[in-house]
Amino acid sequence: MMGLIGIKYGMTRSFEDDGSSIPITMIYINTNRITQIKNFNKNKYFSIQVTTGYKKDNRTSKPDLGHFYRSFVEPGCGLWEFKTSYEENNKFILGQDLNVNQLCGIKYVDVTGISKGKGFSGTIKRWNFSSQDSTHGNSLSHRAPGSIGQNQTPGKVFKGKKMSGQLGKKKTTIQNLIILKIDIKNNLILIKGSIPGHLGNYVMIKPSIKKKHKVINLT
Repeated sequence: MMGLIGIKYGMTRSFEDDGSSIPITMIYINTNRITQIKNFNKNKYFSIQVTTGYKKDNRTSKPDLGHFYRSFVEPGCGLWEFKTSYEENNKFILGQDLNVNQLCGIKYVDVTGISKGKGFSGTIKRWNFSSQDSTHGNSLSHRAPGSIGQNQTPGKVFKGKKMSGQLGKKKTTIQNLIILKIDIKNNLILIKGSIPGHLGNYVMIKPSIKKKHKVINLT
Protein backbone atom coordinates (compact mmCIF):
# COMPACT_ATOMS: atom_id res chain seq x y z
CA MET A 1 0.00 0.00 0.00
CA MET A 2 1.62 3.23 -1.18
CA GLY A 3 2.33 6.05 1.28
CA LEU A 4 4.72 8.95 1.83
CA ILE A 5 7.88 9.81 3.76
CA GLY A 6 7.61 12.94 5.90
CA ILE A 7 9.43 14.85 8.62
CA LYS A 8 8.02 15.33 12.12
CA TYR A 9 7.63 19.10 12.07
CA GLY A 10 6.16 19.92 15.47
CA MET A 11 2.99 19.86 17.53
CA THR A 12 0.10 22.23 18.07
CA ARG A 13 -3.51 21.95 19.22
CA SER A 14 -7.02 22.96 18.33
CA PHE A 15 -10.13 23.49 20.41
CA GLU A 16 -13.54 21.92 19.98
CA ASP A 17 -16.80 23.79 20.44
CA ASP A 18 -17.06 22.42 23.99
CA GLY A 19 -13.60 23.79 24.85
CA SER A 20 -11.77 20.47 24.81
CA SER A 21 -8.22 20.51 23.42
CA ILE A 22 -7.07 18.18 20.64
CA PRO A 23 -3.30 17.51 20.27
CA ILE A 24 -2.11 17.77 16.67
CA THR A 25 1.16 16.62 15.10
CA MET A 26 2.34 18.41 11.97
CA ILE A 27 4.24 16.37 9.37
CA TYR A 28 6.10 18.13 6.57
CA ILE A 29 6.08 16.27 3.25
CA ASN A 30 9.07 17.11 1.10
CA THR A 31 8.83 15.82 -2.47
CA ASN A 32 9.14 12.03 -2.57
CA ARG A 33 10.89 10.65 -5.66
CA ILE A 34 10.54 7.08 -6.91
CA THR A 35 13.95 5.43 -7.20
CA GLN A 36 12.96 1.84 -7.96
CA ILE A 37 9.87 -0.18 -8.85
CA LYS A 38 10.27 -3.80 -7.79
CA ASN A 39 8.28 -6.58 -9.43
CA PHE A 40 7.66 -10.24 -8.73
CA ASN A 41 9.63 -11.58 -11.68
CA LYS A 42 12.90 -10.01 -10.56
CA ASN A 43 12.49 -9.38 -6.82
CA LYS A 44 9.81 -11.95 -5.84
CA TYR A 45 7.59 -9.21 -4.41
CA PHE A 46 6.00 -5.91 -5.44
CA SER A 47 7.17 -2.66 -3.88
CA ILE A 48 8.03 0.93 -4.65
CA GLN A 49 11.24 2.48 -3.34
CA VAL A 50 11.37 6.24 -2.71
CA THR A 51 13.76 8.88 -1.47
CA THR A 52 13.19 12.37 -0.11
CA GLY A 53 15.30 15.41 0.72
CA TYR A 54 18.52 16.34 -1.04
CA LYS A 55 22.15 15.43 -0.40
CA LYS A 56 25.32 16.68 -2.07
CA ASP A 57 27.10 14.29 -4.41
CA ASN A 58 30.28 14.37 -2.32
CA ARG A 59 28.25 13.35 0.75
CA THR A 60 26.73 10.32 -1.00
CA SER A 61 28.44 6.94 -1.41
CA LYS A 62 29.24 5.94 -4.98
CA PRO A 63 26.90 2.90 -5.00
CA ASP A 64 24.03 5.11 -3.82
CA LEU A 65 25.00 7.84 -6.27
CA GLY A 66 24.83 5.38 -9.16
CA HIS A 67 21.49 4.07 -7.94
CA PHE A 68 20.00 7.57 -7.86
CA TYR A 69 21.32 8.51 -11.29
CA ARG A 70 20.02 5.29 -12.85
CA SER A 71 16.62 6.27 -11.46
CA PHE A 72 16.88 9.78 -12.98
CA VAL A 73 16.51 11.49 -9.58
CA GLU A 74 18.74 13.71 -7.45
CA PRO A 75 20.49 12.07 -4.48
CA GLY A 76 18.25 11.95 -1.41
CA CYS A 77 18.67 11.50 2.34
CA GLY A 78 17.72 7.83 2.44
CA LEU A 79 15.75 5.03 0.83
CA TRP A 80 12.39 3.66 1.95
CA GLU A 81 10.13 0.95 0.55
CA PHE A 82 6.36 0.54 0.42
CA LYS A 83 4.95 -2.92 -0.24
CA THR A 84 2.45 -2.70 -3.09
CA SER A 85 0.51 -4.87 -5.51
CA TYR A 86 0.75 -5.44 -9.26
CA GLU A 87 -2.10 -2.97 -9.89
CA GLU A 88 -0.49 -0.26 -7.74
CA ASN A 89 2.90 -0.66 -9.42
CA ASN A 90 1.33 0.09 -12.80
CA LYS A 91 0.18 3.51 -11.55
CA PHE A 92 3.72 4.82 -11.06
CA ILE A 93 6.82 5.38 -13.18
CA LEU A 94 10.51 5.59 -12.30
CA GLY A 95 11.60 9.09 -11.27
CA GLN A 96 8.04 10.25 -10.58
CA ASP A 97 7.51 12.93 -7.90
CA LEU A 98 4.99 12.34 -5.12
CA ASN A 99 3.51 14.95 -2.78
CA VAL A 100 0.75 15.40 -0.19
CA ASN A 101 -1.92 14.86 -2.85
CA GLN A 102 -1.08 11.17 -2.56
CA LEU A 103 -3.04 11.01 0.73
CA CYS A 104 -6.00 13.19 -0.23
CA GLY A 105 -9.23 11.36 0.53
CA ILE A 106 -7.60 9.15 3.19
CA LYS A 107 -8.92 9.56 6.74
CA TYR A 108 -6.97 6.95 8.75
CA VAL A 109 -3.22 6.36 8.51
CA ASP A 110 -0.50 4.27 10.16
CA VAL A 111 2.67 6.20 11.07
CA THR A 112 6.03 4.43 11.54
CA GLY A 113 9.13 6.02 13.02
CA ILE A 114 12.04 5.53 15.42
CA SER A 115 10.90 6.17 18.99
CA LYS A 116 12.85 8.47 21.31
CA GLY A 117 15.74 6.72 23.06
CA LYS A 118 15.46 6.76 26.86
CA GLY A 119 18.69 5.01 27.77
CA PHE A 120 19.25 2.01 30.05
CA SER A 121 16.09 1.42 32.07
CA GLY A 122 14.97 -1.02 34.71
CA THR A 123 12.11 -3.48 34.45
CA ILE A 124 9.63 -1.23 36.25
CA LYS A 125 9.95 1.56 33.70
CA ARG A 126 10.69 -0.62 30.68
CA TRP A 127 8.12 -3.41 31.15
CA ASN A 128 5.72 -1.98 33.76
CA PHE A 129 6.76 -4.50 36.43
CA SER A 130 5.47 -4.01 39.97
CA SER A 131 7.99 -3.18 42.68
CA GLN A 132 8.57 -5.49 45.62
CA ASP A 133 7.63 -4.70 49.23
CA SER A 134 9.13 -1.56 50.72
CA THR A 135 9.34 -3.15 54.19
CA HIS A 136 8.42 -6.53 55.75
CA GLY A 137 12.01 -7.74 55.69
CA ASN A 138 12.84 -6.68 52.14
CA SER A 139 16.39 -5.39 51.89
CA LEU A 140 17.95 -3.89 48.75
CA SER A 141 15.49 -5.65 46.42
CA HIS A 142 12.75 -3.04 46.12
CA ARG A 143 13.12 -2.62 42.35
CA ALA A 144 14.75 -5.96 41.55
CA PRO A 145 13.10 -8.00 38.77
CA GLY A 146 12.98 -11.25 40.74
CA SER A 147 13.61 -14.71 39.32
CA ILE A 148 14.72 -14.91 35.68
CA GLY A 149 14.51 -18.68 35.26
CA GLN A 150 14.84 -22.12 36.82
CA ASN A 151 17.76 -24.26 38.00
CA GLN A 152 19.50 -27.06 36.09
CA THR A 153 16.43 -27.61 33.92
CA PRO A 154 16.51 -25.84 31.50
CA GLY A 155 19.77 -24.38 32.79
CA LYS A 156 19.51 -21.17 30.81
CA VAL A 157 17.59 -17.90 30.53
CA PHE A 158 15.10 -18.03 27.68
CA LYS A 159 15.46 -15.58 24.82
CA GLY A 160 13.06 -12.66 25.02
CA LYS A 161 12.98 -12.62 28.83
CA LYS A 162 11.86 -9.20 30.01
CA MET A 163 14.84 -7.64 31.75
CA SER A 164 16.59 -4.30 32.15
CA GLY A 165 18.08 -2.76 29.03
CA GLN A 166 17.86 -0.11 26.34
CA LEU A 167 14.45 1.59 26.29
CA GLY A 168 13.21 3.27 23.13
CA LYS A 169 15.05 4.04 19.90
CA LYS A 170 13.17 1.26 18.12
CA LYS A 171 11.01 1.13 15.02
CA THR A 172 7.47 1.85 16.22
CA THR A 173 4.14 2.03 14.42
CA ILE A 174 1.02 3.80 15.67
CA GLN A 175 -2.10 2.68 13.84
CA ASN A 176 -5.43 4.29 12.94
CA LEU A 177 -4.39 7.93 13.41
CA ILE A 178 -6.87 10.45 12.02
CA ILE A 179 -5.86 13.02 9.39
CA LEU A 180 -7.48 16.31 10.43
CA LYS A 181 -6.27 18.42 7.52
CA ILE A 182 -3.99 18.35 4.49
CA ASP A 183 -2.36 21.71 3.74
CA ILE A 184 -1.40 21.37 0.08
CA LYS A 185 0.03 24.90 -0.12
CA ASN A 186 2.56 24.32 2.70
CA ASN A 187 3.01 20.55 2.16
CA LEU A 188 1.78 19.75 5.66
CA ILE A 189 -0.33 16.93 7.05
CA LEU A 190 -2.07 17.52 10.39
CA ILE A 191 -2.65 14.33 12.37
CA LYS A 192 -4.61 13.90 15.58
CA GLY A 193 -2.42 12.68 18.43
CA SER A 194 1.29 11.97 18.75
CA ILE A 195 3.69 10.01 16.56
CA PRO A 196 7.04 8.31 17.35
CA GLY A 197 10.37 10.13 17.28
CA HIS A 198 12.09 13.46 17.77
CA LEU A 199 11.33 16.64 15.87
CA GLY A 200 13.07 16.44 12.51
CA ASN A 201 12.94 12.64 12.32
CA TYR A 202 11.72 10.92 9.17
CA VAL A 203 8.44 9.03 9.47
CA MET A 204 6.58 6.71 7.11
CA ILE A 205 2.88 7.45 6.55
CA LYS A 206 0.66 4.77 5.01
CA PRO A 207 -3.11 4.36 4.67
CA SER A 208 -4.37 2.36 7.64
CA ILE A 209 -4.23 -1.38 7.09
CA LYS A 210 -7.15 -2.08 9.46
CA LYS A 211 -9.63 0.71 8.73
CA LYS A 212 -11.88 0.84 5.69
CA HIS A 213 -11.18 3.98 3.70
CA LYS A 214 -13.98 6.31 2.78
CA VAL A 215 -13.15 9.07 0.34
CA ILE A 216 -13.67 12.40 2.12
CA ASN A 217 -12.76 16.00 1.37
CA LEU A 218 -10.04 17.16 3.77
CA THR A 219 -8.75 20.24 1.95
